[in-house]
Amino acid sequence: MNPHSDPPTSDIAPAGRARRRYVLPIALTAAAAALLILGIVPRLHASTALTAQTNAQGALVVSVIKPSVAPAQQELLLPGSVTPFVDAAIYARTSGYVQHWTHDIGARVSAGETLAVIQTPELDAQLAQARADQATAQANFSYADATAKRWQQMLTTQSVSQQDAETKSSDRDAKRAMLQSAIANVKRLSELVSYEKVTAPFSGVITARNVDVGALVSAGSTPGLGSNTGELFHVQQTDTLRVFVDVPQNDAPYVTSGTAVYLSVQQFPGTRFAAKVARDTGSIDPVSRTLRVEVDVDNRDGALMPGAYAQVHLALENPHPALDLPVSALLFRPDGVTVAVVDATGKTALKAVGIGRDFGTSIEVTTGLSATDRVINNPGDAISAGQAVRIAPNAS
Repeated sequence: MNPHSDPPTSDIAPAGRARRRYVLPIALTAAAAALLILGIVPRLHASTALTAQTNAQGALVVSVIKPSVAPAQQELLLPGSVTPFVDAAIYARTSGYVQHWTHDIGARVSAGETLAVIQTPELDAQLAQARADQATAQANFSYADATAKRWQQMLTTQSVSQQDAETKSSDRDAKRAMLQSAIANVKRLSELVSYEKVTAPFSGVITARNVDVGALVSAGSTPGLGSNTGELFHVQQTDTLRVFVDVPQNDAPYVTSGTAVYLSVQQFPGTRFAAKVARDTGSIDPVSRTLRVEVDVDNRDGALMPGAYAQVHLALENPHPALDLPVSALLFRPDGVTVAVVDATGKTALKAVGIGRDFGTSIEVTTGLSATDRVINNPGDAISAGQAVRIAPNAS
């Protein structure tokens, strides 16, 4: 028997049948797995894409802005009332009857010019009596002085006693005091007589006349005219006018003597009246939290009238302007003013900011923000830190 001869056919046949028996299930299993993979993988990709799309659609869409540099100059518009530079009520300093008056309302007068003359017959008589008393006192003093000198000479020769000489000297001193009193009385009455002429204390315009010829006036009042409170004339100086404005506390540091300012009034639309900042109180009013500022305007042409309403335009200069944001980007929270920004991860962050100047539609942010921050414009009140957001494509 050949050792290399083939095995018998009867042994090979069962082994082939056994292998064929396993091939079919394996093939079916492989086909099922392939079909399963072909069906599940696309669904997994679709589910992942759907999840990403859902998350993207669920994120809050926001519009962001970049802070800009605030303007260095800001116009502050404040209401003001035009007042005269000097305003004085003229009263009588002596009692009597108005003999005549020389100027009526609207008249321009110079300093020292006579406005009215008051008749004071009683005062004139008192002055005459006082002058007579002064003459009597002068005569008595002259006699006492001469007598005292003679007695002093006689005292040197022991012709009179020391006591008598001192008595004469004391009498001279008493007469001198009486003379000085009489002189003072004459001076006082002469001063009162000089008030018979009511004069203008400064150059200006008469804005009120409350007396007429024959009216009885007394020092400090006008009893002859029951409706008046004592004022004879009212004079205002209008060549230069004062306008007082109250500057808010936040703007007060920027108002100086060199601040540019002009006035505008309704009756002259488009006209600017040049003015200047004259002075301020240097103190904030604790009630209104404002600084009282005086603005002077040249009115030699008489275009403006005292008592008129005017608008004062102040050009405030800030040498170190901060950042500027629209007011729509601000959130007012219990812990202060905040803004919402978008960080590098696409999530929100809340920053507390300090507020500076108010420009109306925008506001100056002094602290808490940088120029590179992406600030959310018009954020909702419910926005919170760490919230995922999606920036709108047209956001600047």
